[in-house]
Amino acid sequence: MSMANKPRRAEPPAAPAPEVSPEHHFEGDYRPREPETAQPPNIRVEPLQVDFLHSLADALNSTLDLNTLMHRVADLVRAVIDYRIFAILLINDRTQELWMRFQIGHTPEIERTRLKVGRGIVGQAALQRRSLLVEDVSKDEHYISANPNVRSELAVPLIVKNKVIGVLDIESETSGFFTPEHQRLLEVVASRMAVAVENARLYTRVSRQAQTLTVLNEISRELTSILDLDDLLERIGHLLKRVIDFQMFTILLWNERTQQFEHRFSTRYGERVTRERNVTLGRGIIGTAAEQREPILAPDIRKDSRYVLENPETRSELAVPLIYKGQVIGVVDLEHTRVNYYNEDHLRTLSTLGAQIAISIANARLYQRIHEEEQRMERDLEMARKVQLRLMPSRPPRLERAEIATQFLAARSIGGDLYDFLDYGPGRTAVAVGDVSGKAAPAALYAALVSGILRSLAPQHLSPAALLTALNDQLQERKLDAQYVTMLLAVWDDSNQTLQVANAGSVQPLFVSMRAKGPEVKTIQAEGFPLGLFPNAEYEEFTLSTRPGDLIVFFSDGIVDAVNAAGDMFGDARLNAVLQAQSHATAASTVEAVLKAVSDFQSGVDHFDDETVVVLRVL
Repeated sequence: MSMANKPRRAEPPAAPAPEVSPEHHFEGDYRPREPETAQPPNIRVEPLQVDFLHSLADALNSTLDLNTLMHRVADLVRAVIDYRIFAILLINDRTQELWMRFQIGHTPEIERTRLKVGRGIVGQAALQRRSLLVEDVSKDEHYISANPNVRSELAVPLIVKNKVIGVLDIESETSGFFTPEHQRLLEVVASRMAVAVENARLYTRVSRQAQTLTVLNEISRELTSILDLDDLLERIGHLLKRVIDFQMFTILLWNERTQQFEHRFSTRYGERVTRERNVTLGRGIIGTAAEQREPILAPDIRKDSRYVLENPETRSELAVPLIYKGQVIGVVDLEHTRVNYYNEDHLRTLSTLGAQIAISIANARLYQRIHEEEQRMERDLEMARKVQLRLMPSRPPRLERAEIATQFLAARSIGGDLYDFLDYGPGRTAVAVGDVSGKAAPAALYAALVSGILRSLAPQHLSPAALLTALNDQLQERKLDAQYVTMLLAVWDDSNQTLQVANAGSVQPLFVSMRAKGPEVKTIQAEGFPLGLFPNAEYEEFTLSTRPGDLIVFFSDGIVDAVNAAGDMFGDARLNAVLQAQSHATAASTVEAVLKAVSDFQSGVDHFDDETVVVLRVL
């Protein structure tokens, strides 16, 4: 029977249903929940941490000096973590070793220790790129027992742009001293400090590069001003110390004759030393650098098979060849007692400076050769001058009815002017005044040739015109391109006080005759071709009659062509004025008057031409 046809039993009235709290959820109740009011999170910030972070930010952002930065960080960390031993280690990119850049509490021996990445707790922190908190170092297999009193250690890597640049490490003499809170705090410090350290190192590098460039510029300017080789090499050592520190310094120069590099300048711990051992091409680090024409950086010479033992205490070496116009002329070598002391920056700096050093050394050696050559030439010229003066008469001849005075001033150590007195027998004297083309040694040598030929012809007692013709023929036989001589030749006859004159292109002489109204100056109009230019040349001749007191003045073009500071020439007019003032003068005083007038006119200006004056005064 189904329950539907069964009579229903009367049930007692149901009790009222209890109220269901809306916060209770029953099965099958799909009504939407009442919105809950969000409760604020209970976050508690310690005032000490906030103050510390502010102080840390101020310390890191207010300086770019690495030493100051590390001191400040050490002080700030000590304010919140009472450490006993503190260290900041940085990684050497070239050797991948950790070295202490800053430390408190470590011994000097530990401070000098270098750690490979992965060695020790510090090396493991760098290798694993995470902080390591060791409560008991005696139970850690990586711990290196540097200090027997250390019991716990906390090492945090310094990471910038996903690159580990160092480790911040603190140690305690109490086991379990450092807490996770210390670890988190030091991680915050390390993260901020890594960026600051990298910025400070970048600033230091840029500042050092700018300083280096400034110093290099100063060094280049100074080196180019030193032309004495020994002084230059010594100065290079002093100036180089400003940009690269070294303990041993050597400059070797290539000797073409011996085919070796010879020690020219060496210092050891600041004191100059003498090294006798020379270096052949390709031998040792120095010879190899020269042979390969490339700088060589040896971080540890004990591991470099090319090293030749010279200084037992040397550990690192830097050798840079000096190349000038494609040729290796020397090598600069630096040595230090520390391993890995020299780096790529040192190599670039010395290579840059090496080019300027090579130029300066080449200039100094060139100057030295020129100076030695000049000294040799000066000695030769001085000897040539003595020879030239010996070719000229030491004094004029003595005559009964005339007097002769002369003076010769060379524009350089030796000149091209010449004069001579030839004995033509009793009472007769030939006076020759010439000027060879050119200056200095070539002119003097040609003047000696002319003087020799002239004296060889003198015994023939030829007339002035005939003597000039014969001399011209002789020079034609010994013709030299672009060489010639102008000459004025006169023969004085003491018996009748007459003068025969012939001119071969020389300055026309002046005849000063004594008149009642005073001296009268006239030019002797004698002309002709210079000697040595044209063959078969003929010369005209004049005969002058003189009276007592008359003057005949022979002079070279250096007298009238003398120039003062304003560029004005002394000229014929000034010379004539000087001679017109010589009314009662002797031959010697006339010569002195002419040369003094020229000297006063030039007022210290160097003479550009020889000056010769010969005066014959009739008695």
